[in-house]
Amino acid sequence: MNAKGLLCSSAFMMSLAVVVSLITNASGLFPGGAGEVLNSDTRSNLTVFFLAVMMTISFSRYSYKDLNPLKNPRSVCRAVILGLVVASAIPLVGFFLMENTEYCSYVAGLVFIAATPFAASVPALSYILRGDMEHALRSTIVVYILSLLWIPFIIWFCIGNLVDMGSVVLTVVEIIGVPLVVSRLLTKVEIDKDTMAVILNVIIFFLVWLSVSSANFSIGALILFAFLMVAFLRTFVLGNVVEAAEKRMGIHWKQRVTDILMTSYKNKGIALAMCAAALPGYMVPDAMVAIAASIIVEVCWVAFMDGVLFSKKRMVRELASEGEDVSGMM
Repeated sequence: MNAKGLLCSSAFMMSLAVVVSLITNASGLFPGGAGEVLNSDTRSNLTVFFLAVMMTISFSRYSYKDLNPLKNPRSVCRAVILGLVVASAIPLVGFFLMENTEYCSYVAGLVFIAATPFAASVPALSYILRGDMEHALRSTIVVYILSLLWIPFIIWFCIGNLVDMGSVVLTVVEIIGVPLVVSRLLTKVEIDKDTMAVILNVIIFFLVWLSVSSANFSIGALILFAFLMVAFLRTFVLGNVVEAAEKRMGIHWKQRVTDILMTSYKNKGIALAMCAAALPGYMVPDAMVAIAASIIVEVCWVAFMDGVLFSKKRMVRELASEGEDVSGMM
């Protein structure tokens, strides 16, 4: 694979971001101390700004036409239940089990993972994997609009005593509300698919590096393992449970693909941005550990989905069994 191909690969760029971030973190070379160029306030502002740019570009590729949620309430309800409620359950359980321990400042990161909706790239991935595109597009718009209330509610409910809720609401508006509106100005701007992939992947790389490099990993192996297990349950276990349950119910490939993506593939950028912007500066490096663990596991989950769960061989076999035309996929 050439350099352009690597830059277009979300799995490669996120894996590289994690590796570089961990090296930067362990070496102590990250310039993130007080009074330095990338202090906590600067990191927060940069994270929010670049995420807003990324979300604006992502939303600009989606048309809001013919996506009236009232025309298909079952699709919308399924998206809200799976993409917000079910997807948030495991991180929330992890938080409440550990909030009164000595690691309370670390487990705050689980709250931001729970509050985060599924990735804005779910429609694009649904298209690649022959999922239900109409369901994916409608669900993305509806869930992100609901997230304007969902994110502040989850943060207030769990750690409202630790944050300035005014700042939380403002940040949510900046990274979701404004992009939903401003993206309409870019819908007619032609952006090559590869160019857009490179831009988004580079921004994700920067956001992961900016945040994970500043995380405080000087904790015991037990709590780090606990965060990795929470992430594993949220991705591998939950994703495969949804797959098995829906397949047993006779739900076809297209819907299963999109439902699994909505349930297990979180928007890491929002979790990073909310953590950086909402918490007091001294707590951010601790809280970032849970998010970093989640990112590491989710990189593995994406590779598993691509190579096993949604492999081309399996896709062709299942679509053929459902009577779909797979002649162009052989």
